[in-house]
This record gives sequence, C-alpha cells and structure tokens, in this order.
Amino acid sequence: MIVEQPYLDLLNEIMTNGHDKKDRTGVGTRSLFGAQMRFDLSQGFPILTTKKVPFGLIKSELLWFLHGDTNIRFLLEHNNHIWDEWAFKNWVNSSEYHGPDMTDFGLRAPKDPQFNEVYQKQLREFDDRILNDDDFAKKYGNLGDVYGAQWRHWQKRDGGFIDQIQNVIDAIKKTPYSRRLIVTAWNPEDVPSSALPPCHVLFQFYVNDGKLSCQLYQRSGDMFLGVPFNIASYSLLIHLIARETGLDVGEFIHTLGDAHIYRNHFEQVKTQLSRRPLDAPQLWLNPDKNKIEDFTMKDIKLVNYHHAGAISAPVAV
Repeated sequence: MIVEQPYLDLLNEIMTNGHDKKDRTGVGTRSLFGAQMRFDLSQGFPILTTKKVPFGLIKSELLWFLHGDTNIRFLLEHNNHIWDEWAFKNWVNSSEYHGPDMTDFGLRAPKDPQFNEVYQKQLREFDDRILNDDDFAKKYGNLGDVYGAQWRHWQKRDGGFIDQIQNVIDAIKKTPYSRRLIVTAWNPEDVPSSALPPCHVLFQFYVNDGKLSCQLYQRSGDMFLGVPFNIASYSLLIHLIARETGLDVGEFIHTLGDAHIYRNHFEQVKTQLSRRPLDAPQLWLNPDKNKIEDFTMKDIKLVNYHHAGAISAPVAV
C-alpha cells in the first residue's frame, strides 16, 4: 500500500504554487501556509520509500523525548546527531570557547570545503567531550526546555511539574470521548531560552470505534529534511500510546503552518519526486511491552522497509 502519497503531493504543491520568501537562516524558502496531510496507519507505517529515512534516529529521538531528556548525550550514545548543531552553537558562542571562529558556521560550512573541514573537526571534538566529560555535558549538552521537558516536566507557576504524556494516557483510558486530549510544547516563557523553539507545538488525540488518531499542529516544517522525521515519529508515538491504552491505530493528521522547502533543497526534491513510491513497511512492537517507558530501541522495528536510497542535503541552522 502506498501510504506516503499525501507527503509527495504536498511537496509537489509547494514546488509548483509556493511563495518564495526570505527566512531566518538566510537560505530562503518556497512555502505554503496552512497545509494538511492525512495518513491511515492501518494501511502501513508512513515512513518514506522514495528516499531512505533512518528509522534508528527516529526511534532514539522519540525515546529521548519520552524520557523527558533534554541533553544530547543520550542521542550521541545511540549515534544520533540530529541535535548536535544547536548544542554546538551554544558552545562556540560561549565565553569559554577559544577555538577557530565558527561565526555563521551553519551557512559557511556547506559552501567552503576548507572551513567545513575545520567545522567538522570542532564538532567531533565537541561530541567527544559531551560523551566523556560529565561536567561539560551537563553545561553544554543541555538544550533547555525543548520537547522532552515540556512533554514530561512542564513547570508549574506554583512549583512542581505536569507530566502531559502520562496525563493524556490516563485520560484516554478513563474518558476516551474527551476533547481535551492535548499535549503542548509551546511555552512562551521558555521560547527565548530554548536552543530551537518547538516546531511541532501541539497535538491532540481522538478515539473512535476503538481506534486512536492524532492531529499535530506544526508551526514550521522543513519539508525535505524535517517533516519526514515528524511523520514517522508521531506515527510511532500513536502506535506506542495505542499499545498502552489498548486501542488500535487510526489516522495521523499532520497540519502545518509554514510548510517550506529550502532553496538549497530544490534539486533534491526534484530527484525525490521523480522516484516511484513503494509499499509501506509494517511496524513491529515487542508484544511483551505495554507501557511507553518500558520500550527500548530493540523493542521497535520496521518489517519489510524497502526504499530508493538516501538523498543528502544541508541543514539550515
């Protein structure tokens, strides 16, 4: 079953009818505002087949969120470098950094091979220190109140915290008809101190006919690099919460504010749209596990994941 078609249709729509805009990174984008994709999870797991999406990174990042973790050390221990650049940026902009000038490193590295070599060396050294120096990791590996903190440890004004994930699981079990099955990551007070303000800001669950569906609102979506991860990550989250609440999976509805393609991803998008999508794989969850906190990397697998191969592209920081 071809499950990724809504994503491919939106890519094509943005390339054909999108608006060319300047953006924070200086790269420039082509975007549409207020897009939506719907994926029927009963038809297969909606990971892309027109390019390789590394499912191991998706698993480790989601488990990182669900642990309430905000330090990249856990990710590095699982060879996941998705969040490196934001932590590294905090380090090179600190008064304690005395290495080569990394000003505008996110923009310069892809264009300047000599600078990129220096940048990669500094980044590797940074990652090694995060893994092997507890004090350094505590100070520079932490990204602030990003998703894990907001999902599992939302700080209350009068002290203490709210575990939004556990609350929504409990509510699904007790009042599945509720219209308040919501988790939010957008806390205006914390946005200025976060390495990257939340892009996927709010999601709501819906139970009908024994099936669990979820709608995500994402304020900003990098359609080529980021959104494929978001689709797979939230689909996995639905499966995990459905397992804990004794439900089947329904739909994942992905609503985006600014859905954009970076200008330096245009050729990669054209390559991807020229490829023929394949049947979606199936998700395997360890049948002996029922609670989300009990799942580890080895308890989550894709079965029959076939794809057309990776397509690389630079990250805009």
